[in-house]
Amino acid sequence: MTDETRQTPTDENHLIAERRAKLAALRGQGIAFPNDFRRGDYVGDLAAEYADAERWTQDALDAQARRVAVAGRILLKRVMGKASFVQIQDESGRIQLFLQANALGETYEAFKGWDVGDIVAAEGPLTRTKTGELSVRADRLRLLTKSLRPLPDKFHGLADIEQRYRQRYVDLIVSPESREVFVKRSKIIRAIRAWLDARRFLEVETPMMHYIPGGAAAKPFTTHHNALDLQLYLRVAPELYLKRLTVGGLERVYEINRNFRNEGVSTRHNPEFTMLELYEAYATYTEIMDLTEAVVRHCAQEVDAVTTEWDGQRIDLGPAFRRWSMTEAVLELNPEIGREELRDVDAMRAHCARLKIPVKPSYGWGKLLLEVFEKTVEHTLIQPTFITDHPVEVSPLARANDVDPELTDRFELFIGGKELANGFSELNDPEDQAARFLAQVEQKAGGDDEAMHFDADYIRALEVGLPPTGGLGVGIDRLVMLLTGSNSIRDVLLFPYMRPEAG
Repeated sequence: MTDETRQTPTDENHLIAERRAKLAALRGQGIAFPNDFRRGDYVGDLAAEYADAERWTQDALDAQARRVAVAGRILLKRVMGKASFVQIQDESGRIQLFLQANALGETYEAFKGWDVGDIVAAEGPLTRTKTGELSVRADRLRLLTKSLRPLPDKFHGLADIEQRYRQRYVDLIVSPESREVFVKRSKIIRAIRAWLDARRFLEVETPMMHYIPGGAAAKPFTTHHNALDLQLYLRVAPELYLKRLTVGGLERVYEINRNFRNEGVSTRHNPEFTMLELYEAYATYTEIMDLTEAVVRHCAQEVDAVTTEWDGQRIDLGPAFRRWSMTEAVLELNPEIGREELRDVDAMRAHCARLKIPVKPSYGWGKLLLEVFEKTVEHTLIQPTFITDHPVEVSPLARANDVDPELTDRFELFIGGKELANGFSELNDPEDQAARFLAQVEQKAGGDDEAMHFDADYIRALEVGLPPTGGLGVGIDRLVMLLTGSNSIRDVLLFPYMRPEAG
């Protein structure tokens, strides 16, 4: 079907003025924006039910005399004298309307003045045109909503990427591939919930505004409670509240909700983002790695993306995920670094200088090791890889390893060179946790905006007793990026953060 109203570079203000005049005329007739139509059918369901064109021929459809009531937005319109063809779209798909002057009478003449973008309702029997297209032979047609702004033409869509993000409502209308990303996002989140619920995890909600920001090394947003004259922080992570619940006897808990971090904006970062966090009593980080691999693969199966392409790389989520210690990864990819140098602060500073990695005077060997890892290893981790055994210095909430107490029982999952998940055996020793909080406070005093505060109530909760527990955080936005092949986080957020438009 062709579109008789394909836009030309006509001044958009002129087109809007024309449409406002049409709306004014409708108001004069007293029928603008009616609200008494009730849809009976989704067009996608009709397309699926009558997909077999050999069975459901025009004669078969005419014999069945199936009447339908559909509604949607006009995307294409072709007027051919006393007969016209229109394509409309609802959330489930698109269908053609076959309109005839002798069936619609005065409404047909009115229809000729309607525009692409208008929302209409149609009722009538199903038929199939000579070209084999399933159609509604409308004998009732109504204009429900007058669109005052023209849609982008179907040949170019929203070519401006920034405009797609700012006007997501238009992007969803004209870009089926964009709509499909968000349908998959919903399926992925639903799959996570179903998987966890089936394993006795309890979904909970914890505060979004905190007295003390905690649960992650990140710079928070601040806000103010007027009635209490109290500074609050938008949460950087729900971790400390969820572990309080585990102390209280909720042994398997999870939350899927927003976190807020006052950091830069990039293809991987948005100031607000969605996380899955969960805690399981009597599990170690090894079991949590098993769980992470299983739930990621389950989500991939649900959206048919066990093998996928992401950022130009083919990724296979079917085989077992690699497990690799940070120490061994750094040594393998940095043959210039000797094993005996890894915990030598001066030697690691020299290697950082050689690699042109900026460092601060307060960095110990653990932080220096992490910096080298992020510079030289992280981008190489294309196939799913768990990086394990992070230094204590960069893991203030993770349990120290029994064999090597300078390392922690912690992992991060990397796919496509990007971190997707972080998990560990939780630190449940209140005295050790208090000492680590104090170390974080010293780092904050030294100018580290991302260091944690001392949370006395959380220490009190640990003193009541946290059972041995494994915890996990998964970046939902990045997981959706992976499973939809999206290269920017903005492509998987319905309304990503954007600077206000000028003027």
